[in-house]
Amino acid sequence: MKNMITAIIFQSKGFRNEILQEVLRLPLVSRILLLGAGDETPSRERCETIPAADIYSGQVWNDVVARVATDYLLYVAPGKVRPDLRALERLLSVAVETKAGLVYADYAERAGEIMSEHPVCDHQEGSIRDDFDFGPLILMETDAARQALKKHGAIPSYRWAGWYDLRLKISAERELLHLPERLSLVVKAARDKVGESKKAGFSYVDPQNRDFQREMEDAATAHLKRIGAWLAPVFKEVPVAPQSFPVEASVVIPVRNRVRTVSDAVKSALAQKTVFPFNVIVVDNHSADGTTEILSALAGRFPQLKLLAPKRRDLSIGGCWNEAVSSEFCGRYAVQLDSDDLYGGDDVLQRLVELLRKEKCALAVGSYTIVDADLREIPPGLIDHREWSEENGRNNLLRVNGIGAPRAFDTTLLRQIGFPNVGYGEDYAVTLRLSREYRIGRIYDSLYLCRRWEGNTDSVLTVEQVNRYNAYKDRLRTVEIKARQTMNRKKDVPDAK
Repeated sequence: MKNMITAIIFQSKGFRNEILQEVLRLPLVSRILLLGAGDETPSRERCETIPAADIYSGQVWNDVVARVATDYLLYVAPGKVRPDLRALERLLSVAVETKAGLVYADYAERAGEIMSEHPVCDHQEGSIRDDFDFGPLILMETDAARQALKKHGAIPSYRWAGWYDLRLKISAERELLHLPERLSLVVKAARDKVGESKKAGFSYVDPQNRDFQREMEDAATAHLKRIGAWLAPVFKEVPVAPQSFPVEASVVIPVRNRVRTVSDAVKSALAQKTVFPFNVIVVDNHSADGTTEILSALAGRFPQLKLLAPKRRDLSIGGCWNEAVSSEFCGRYAVQLDSDDLYGGDDVLQRLVELLRKEKCALAVGSYTIVDADLREIPPGLIDHREWSEENGRNNLLRVNGIGAPRAFDTTLLRQIGFPNVGYGEDYAVTLRLSREYRIGRIYDSLYLCRRWEGNTDSVLTVEQVNRYNAYKDRLRTVEIKARQTMNRKKDVPDAK
């Protein structure tokens, strides 16, 4: 199996030869293609430089696939990577034995004297987010890449989405296989923290990244069409409520141990000014820090505040939402407010309900501003999700990690589909499900203050937690893709005569 691999290495500014030395010592590497424009062009045997201003572009990756003469190509991600001595033998043997189109593995990170494991997620059909972490070593079967491009067309003239488009096309035909073994080490700057990560970033809503995101959306949309999961902008009517409701809207606040913030959240909800009756439903999930006492005192002062205490002790946020929505107090519309956040004004509830009524939506979503514990705006500031569109929003939702806040739901539909009983991604699950059939309304003004403080459950996450959350959302996408494929197949079947 010798001389079967061509290595692809990015030569960026400040490029060092250490990575070349690491890869050249691997006996299976017969050739190295250096992409980019580094400070210098190494003059080494088996190395060829390909000038490339945009190393992730469609032109570059079409060229790479055409140039490779070996059975496999090894994509070495940018950074200071040290492959294990037998990493390629292991990747190659798995690729040959499984016929996978692409094989990738876990790795370790070292910053100074600190080293930690960095596992990555299994790839599944729903893993179409463009930030999927394949680790620093990716072994691709050359024929799998060529066959995918032959069947689905060459990579378009993308500036940034070339690699993304290629791996999506390969995934439509072949398995992308995760080997849960550490096969490399990534050396980071000593100041970088290892083994922990913050909540997923907001690059996909940054206005400066809009052109980049449009390319990623185009590539993802083409993939969904390719696999029969794309939906045209045709929507069902929201069903007429079969029963009456005690109020027009309910603000729903699930809470557990938020003694520092829950009073502010509840008062923010109670301060709403509307032309219709509303209430505030707080589901107190067995708090033990004084939260319950604060809520009881508030309920004594405000008849609009309804307290629910679940008998079960196995409820997460989604389960608490189900308690509120199914209760006798819930209004025709159910509107989200987290227990450590605030509405940005006293007209939020009115605006969301008006949008639900006017556009006959199943869900209305506003925009929010990130603030600190003292309500001072912090980066990235306003999160408005302007990547959304009426024509393609529900398809692009399968690529991005969220839809925004606050969210206002049609209660009748919520009672039909319910929330999954999880503490992360429950809102994303419901949004995906509703968007499959119904129109989603948007408000791009900031309606909500999302507080980031040390008490947030997602303030600092370990790699394992990030992987668990990402894998869950990928699973939600997988389920939704399959459901949309089934729905599209039914549309293609002529009605029985």
